[in-house]
Amino acid sequence: MAWKTLDDMDLGGKVVLTRVDINVPVENGVVTDATRIERIAPTVDAILAAGGKPVLLAHFGRPKGQVVPEMSLETIAPAVADVLGVPVSFASDCVGDEAKAAIAEMEDGDVVLLENTRFHAGEEKNDAAFAAEIAALGDIYCNDAFSAAHRAHATTEALARALPACAGRLMEMELSALEGALGTPKRPVVAVVGGAKVSTKLELLGNLVTKVDHLVIGGGMANTFLAAQGIDVGKSLAEHDMKDTALMIMGKAGVAGCEIILPIDVVCAREFAANAENETVANNACPSDAMILDAGPETVAKIAATLDNAKTLIWNGPLGAFEIEPFDAATNAAAAQAASLSRAGTLVSVAGGGDTVAALNKADAARDFSYISTAGGAFLEWMEGKTLPGVAALQG
Repeated sequence: MAWKTLDDMDLGGKVVLTRVDINVPVENGVVTDATRIERIAPTVDAILAAGGKPVLLAHFGRPKGQVVPEMSLETIAPAVADVLGVPVSFASDCVGDEAKAAIAEMEDGDVVLLENTRFHAGEEKNDAAFAAEIAALGDIYCNDAFSAAHRAHATTEALARALPACAGRLMEMELSALEGALGTPKRPVVAVVGGAKVSTKLELLGNLVTKVDHLVIGGGMANTFLAAQGIDVGKSLAEHDMKDTALMIMGKAGVAGCEIILPIDVVCAREFAANAENETVANNACPSDAMILDAGPETVAKIAATLDNAKTLIWNGPLGAFEIEPFDAATNAAAAQAASLSRAGTLVSVAGGGDTVAALNKADAARDFSYISTAGGAFLEWMEGKTLPGVAALQG
């Protein structure tokens, strides 16, 4: 892929307008999870080390083009300064005199955080005039917000066309990891896709069966595929009206030479509750008054054997009701196997989207995956094979 990185740019003395995602959770004025801020630190550090002046552009919440005081980035400016370990000045607007003044006063080693870009209607409208106002503040545009790259907004798309543009360190890592997993992967490639509904992941499944060698389907989605084959899934969560779609996806996989792996055995219970009385049965033996809440040990063994022979893994979604014990067993076991193989260097594993990060953290496996994406919608759209406007703009 042809995008420039910070290493391709002359940053000395330049004002670098840096689009970041620091849309972090805040309670009572305090940032409760600074992960997204921590992830922009390498980019800011690199700009400062090269003599550049980082000016951060970001959104916060959904103010819909209006000034909403409780969505001001001023609230999180102290946390940004704490994480970055450098002085961070705040400007009460992202354009105009306030922004110009804050940038003019920057000294070497300083960072400026501009106010919420979504306070202006032109941001979400991808307005070229609004982007031009922002562009006038700087010399170089750096996009480090992969998680917002699926949005064609002024600071993710139009601004990239108004200034010399490059990817930040986090964007570079995301793109490299995803290109390695789906673009030019080492084979065999395994995808694990879990979650509640087939209907929310139609495009994802349709794209993956043409790109991967093995597709593991778990969670409520697996029940839909079992039901489509005429298997009684009792009171399980399943989309019975998606039968034709499920069969179409299976047919498409067959033509593409992709093996779809569904549960061989299942863990059933009559109530959705922690430590509910349960039984493990064959996938076609779920009692009519029970529901499938996890995949069984035979299924886990099949997944583990598939992973043992794989070179690349893409993971999105849990295999069962991972939030409650003991229905987290299949997710935990498969995640542990993937983590072990990744740690040994035999598997490149990329995960992200939805409940995936939570599930892998709960399984104590996330730290050993090759790459964990914090992007939600952008990660899924990439897996669906869609062009992301923020990425396309960087490519020229």
